[in-house]
This record gives sequence, C-alpha cells and structure tokens, in this order.
Amino acid sequence: MTEEFRVDPPPVADERVLLRSFLDYQRGTLLWKLSGLTAEQLVQRAVDPSSMSLIGLVRHLSEVEKYWFHRALADHPSAPKYWSNEYPDGDFDLVDPAQAEQDLDDFRAIVKTSDDLAAQYDLDATFIRPGHDSAYSLRYLYLHLIEEYARHNGHADLLRERLDGAVGE
Repeated sequence: MTEEFRVDPPPVADERVLLRSFLDYQRGTLLWKLSGLTAEQLVQRAVDPSSMSLIGLVRHLSEVEKYWFHRALADHPSAPKYWSNEYPDGDFDLVDPAQAEQDLDDFRAIVKTSDDLAAQYDLDATFIRPGHDSAYSLRYLYLHLIEEYARHNGHADLLRERLDGAVGE
C-alpha cells in the first residue's frame, strides 16, 4: 500500500480549510486501505459474522455523503443507490466484484459533488435533516463526517489485515 491517496492536513490554516483537509485525509485513508486489492478481495467479508467488506464501506460512505451533503445540506436530488426499504443493508449485502470499480468511480464522483455543494455554504449555515426537527450547521456536518470516516477506517484496518496482513496507521 502507498500513501498516494492521503495528504496530511496543514498544521496551520483557517477553520474551513482544516475541516475540509481532515475530511479529505479520512477519505484518502479509506482509498489507501483498498489500494492494490482485487475486486474479489474488495467484496470479501473477512470478519464473520459481519457482512462488512471494504467495498461495502465505500458504498456505505457514498450513501452517507449523499445523505448529509446532498440531500440534507443542499436539498439536492440524490436518491440512495445501494440500499432501499427492501434491502436496508444493500450497501453491504449486495456487493459484486464486477461492480467494484464502478462503486469506486461513484464514490469519487459523490465526494466531488459533496465538496462542490459544501463550498456554496458558510460553516454557520444551518439545515434541517429530512425527517428531523433540529438544525445542524455545516461545521457540525464536517465534524460528523470526519468521525464517521475515522470509525469506518478502523473497520477497514481490520478488514485489510484479515485479507492480506497489510497494516498501517
């Protein structure tokens, strides 16, 4: 594995740059954990009884990005792709090695759209999540997504180690 996907956040910058940089670092860490693996390895469920796989994490975080940045923040029409009422865990359960590269391309496109949408708002901008009453700020959204990625990157560490023994920070 190489670190070509991750760029260290700057040690000194304004708040928005730091928040975006830390989120990008976490996104890059996820991609780093996938680097060099085959499509079959990406869909492998390496920790029984969990249905979690590395590509499942990518698909899950794609849906998280769409929910928070696209639909909640920007009211952007971005319907779930990987899960439905019929398959609420479809992001993890319906993985296919033949779709792994497309799932990665979709993730990259979703992240770009998320960044483009977020750039249109101040950190203090507030929004109401669909189906909720409380207001959230863009600042909160960045912090929440950093936490979400960091937690799932811990899962990715374990999955990757089980697949081929590769470990990293």
